[in-house]
Amino acid sequence: MYLMDGKETAKKVRAEVKEEVKLLQHKPHLLVIWVGNDLASQTYVQSKEKACNSVGIEATTLHLSEDTSQRELIQTIQEANENPHIHAILVQMPLPNHLDEKEIINAIDPRKDVDGLHPVNQGKLMLQMPGIIPATPKGIMRLIDNYCIDLTGKKVIVIGRSMLVGKPLSILMLQRSATVTMAHSKTKNLHELTKDMDVIVSAVGKPKLITADMVKEGAIVIDVGINRVLGTIVGDVDYLSVANKTSRITPVPGGVGPMTIACLLENVVECYKLLKND
Repeated sequence: MYLMDGKETAKKVRAEVKEEVKLLQHKPHLLVIWVGNDLASQTYVQSKEKACNSVGIEATTLHLSEDTSQRELIQTIQEANENPHIHAILVQMPLPNHLDEKEIINAIDPRKDVDGLHPVNQGKLMLQMPGIIPATPKGIMRLIDNYCIDLTGKKVIVIGRSMLVGKPLSILMLQRSATVTMAHSKTKNLHELTKDMDVIVSAVGKPKLITADMVKEGAIVIDVGINRVLGTIVGDVDYLSVANKTSRITPVPGGVGPMTIACLLENVVECYKLLKND
């Protein structure tokens, strides 16, 4: 068993971003729009700000009240779209229930869509055209490359079908000639499906979803889950029982998480370049 160390790989990516930012004419500027008072969101927003500052990216958080209307939020986004000093926009999820997430994402200028969730960027990903790729799938692929893992012909299962992780990651792996199975909450006999897989990716947010009896000897296991259990952070994988059966595995914390932040920083710079090239 070999750890796929996200911390060390992310350090390399962040160092590259820092050097690139030094060469730019202006500081790239990320605007984070956070609606409501979700405590987990507050933690994520703060970590994004801190990461931006560490590589020379300017980050501003606009905190809006829980009762902000759809119209008010879209107006705020449109103002940010038109502001030449803002190069990247991130709307922190989840949003309060009364807000329409899809409409909010669609309101963001695709060139400033740092999360890569706008239909334009999702379409470009599908067509293998240059665009903004969601940070978590991008980070996972960078981690795979860092450990020289060839996905050609590999049987891969991606558990979780979100637009932020599962769906884009499946497309990226298909583009590497993997044979990809997608699973989700309605999938039957998940235990049987995973036993035959060379690579298992779990992005569900359910502690101990993946147990040793679900993993074949020598499989690669990538744990995207972040769950709080008795004050500690754990993934979707029952790490202690699964690790010894794998050839490679990502820890939680210290695996995919640091790569997501590093690739988000990369995306801010990409947004900046897209705007400057227009």
